[in-house]
Amino acid sequence: MAKQLKVKQQTFDPDRGPVLSVRFGIALLLMVLGIAWIAYYYVGVRAPDPFIEDGATGPAFMQDLAGYNYLIGFGLFFLGLVIAAHPSTPLGRGRGVVVGMLGCFLLGLVWICVFYAISQDTSSVPVFNDLEQKNLIVGIVFMAVGFTFATRWE
Repeated sequence: MAKQLKVKQQTFDPDRGPVLSVRFGIALLLMVLGIAWIAYYYVGVRAPDPFIEDGATGPAFMQDLAGYNYLIGFGLFFLGLVIAAHPSTPLGRGRGVVVGMLGCFLLGLVWICVFYAISQDTSSVPVFNDLEQKNLIVGIVFMAVGFTFATRWE
């Protein structure tokens, strides 16, 4: 009984709520899945193979989705961030809200600034080269997710 109480005290702070929750685990899983989806598509599916005529490798369904793979990957990532803005997660209360909000705002701003800085030749920057003008949408969505954190700020 004492061991169970000690474990519960480590994962629950009475002033702030639970450190780990199912919602936070789902949010982390969605963010990691989104990043992994984009990385696998960029490296494993769309990367040209000199021994294959059309250059595409990997699963056929991902080849068929083409550019929509970025929509799926970024969608999973941003959905994970939005879920993490709930008060039952560490990012949804206290200082976590400020960190999440400012982090999303700054990432969106940096994403757009980097795109404008390299817009003449994006061929050497991974992901940016495929998204082209859609990079602006990614930056704006980062900022929109920042506003979901801002609504939780007290």
